[in-house]
Amino acid sequence: MAADPQLDVTGGASGIPLEIAASWRARTRGLLGRTGVDGALLLTPAGSVHTFGMRFALDVAYLDREFTVLDVSRMPPGRLGAPRFRARHVLEAEAGAMARWGVRPGARLLIRAP
Repeated sequence: MAADPQLDVTGGASGIPLEIAASWRARTRGLLGRTGVDGALLLTPAGSVHTFGMRFALDVAYLDREFTVLDVSRMPPGRLGAPRFRARHVLEAEAGAMARWGVRPGARLLIRAP
C-alpha cells in the first residue's frame, strides 16, 4: 500500500497530510460536500478556485510551477477567487491553517511520500 503524500513548508511546518486532485473530476469535486479537511488539498493544474457550495471558509494558496507561494487568501463560502498570474497549482486548507503552517508569499512547498 502506498504511503499518503505529505507537505513540507520551507521555514514552516512539515508532515502536513496532503490530498492531490490531479484529474478533472477530482479538481471539480475539490472539498465540496465536506465539513472539513485533515491537512490540505492540492489542485493541479489550477489557477483559481471557488467556494460555492462549501460549508466552511478556506485558506487558499496560489503556487507557481516550482510550488513557490505567490499569494494566500481567505475565502468564505460562496465566493469566486480571481485567477492569479503565473499560478499553476492551488493549495486549499481550512481557514487559519496556512498561517499556522507558515505558508506565505515566497515560501516554497515540498511534496513528499513518508
